[in-house]
Amino acid sequence: MATITTHAAVARGPHIGWELTDLELDDPKEHEVRIKFAASGLCHSDDHITAGDAPVRFPMVGGHEGAGVVESVGPNVTRVKPGDRVVCSYIPACGACRPCSTGHQNMCVKGLHAGSGMFLDGTFRFHKDGEDYGGFCSLGTFSQYAVVSEWAVVPLPDDIPFEIASLVGCGVPTGWGSAVYAAGVRAGDTVVVFGAGGVGSNAVQGARYAGAKNVVVVDPVDFKRETAVSTFGATHAFASAPEAHEFVAATTWGQLADHVIMTPDAVTEQMVNAAVMMTGKGGKVTITAVGHLTEKAVHVHAGMLIGYQRQIRGALFGDCNPLYDIPRLLGLYRSGDLKLDELITRTYSLDEVNDAYRDLNDGKNIRGVIVHES
Repeated sequence: MATITTHAAVARGPHIGWELTDLELDDPKEHEVRIKFAASGLCHSDDHITAGDAPVRFPMVGGHEGAGVVESVGPNVTRVKPGDRVVCSYIPACGACRPCSTGHQNMCVKGLHAGSGMFLDGTFRFHKDGEDYGGFCSLGTFSQYAVVSEWAVVPLPDDIPFEIASLVGCGVPTGWGSAVYAAGVRAGDTVVVFGAGGVGSNAVQGARYAGAKNVVVVDPVDFKRETAVSTFGATHAFASAPEAHEFVAATTWGQLADHVIMTPDAVTEQMVNAAVMMTGKGGKVTITAVGHLTEKAVHVHAGMLIGYQRQIRGALFGDCNPLYDIPRLLGLYRSGDLKLDELITRTYSLDEVNDAYRDLNDGKNIRGVIVHES
């Protein structure tokens, strides 16, 4: 089998950062495509790999937000052809499995091996010195090239920049959908969003687009709070949950929030308890972010849920359907109803990936983006 060489950022284990190395990449097999990436979003989920909070198989090529051009295709590929511009969805959508056929593409069974990067035939496409490397979420967008399932690509119109498109494969629909679909925000609601990064900023936008009266952000970083209000439509922002709770109680005359959406870097038990206490009768807490691997984030007395008929639920990909919602969100971007350029605080080269994640953890970025060399 023919192979090409690709430059990639690889995690070999937790707490040691990203290693830049050259890998061998196989040709695509049946229903697979090889993509030359132009841009890759720097999502916090990849940082959870190197932080030890994501139970993945090592070594792992990072990156699950990406956009680029189809370089070649394997047998029986029908969705795209060589030369097509595409955005990758970190959850594939085959359209035929039970979740897909019932309107839940965000739970497509083709995403079975997201944590190992292994393909459904039990093999890998990245290799080095006889060792197999997985691609995170079966993508690996921290590589100049990657082989991915055709079910994980969505055609991209010519007028959408690759940097923007890369974010619509994860962070944008995850945040926006967490408000619009998973939470089900309605006109006049009061919504609290914990965390105003790349996902939370889009939860704010989704809540406002759905008609929320109050969109309250909780984030300890001044820059993120200010941007949430000045740019993405939050009505108020606070550094701590107690401050937000006091405001929400006052502005709703004690009814409290209709929805609290959890999009911080890592969900903690303290955050979840604060969110539940901030949620009023019949309200909902929607958890989108993950927690630390060794900690239990949801530990709530049942009476706190029953007495106010509160709900706590998880949301994957914001309940979005990639084949429908990625083009839909790009349409909202075109019409000016969804701000995506403003999400990108800074761009980086692939070799600067460790610097990029230091900036993310230091609260300097809403979203960083890797721009691959052409």
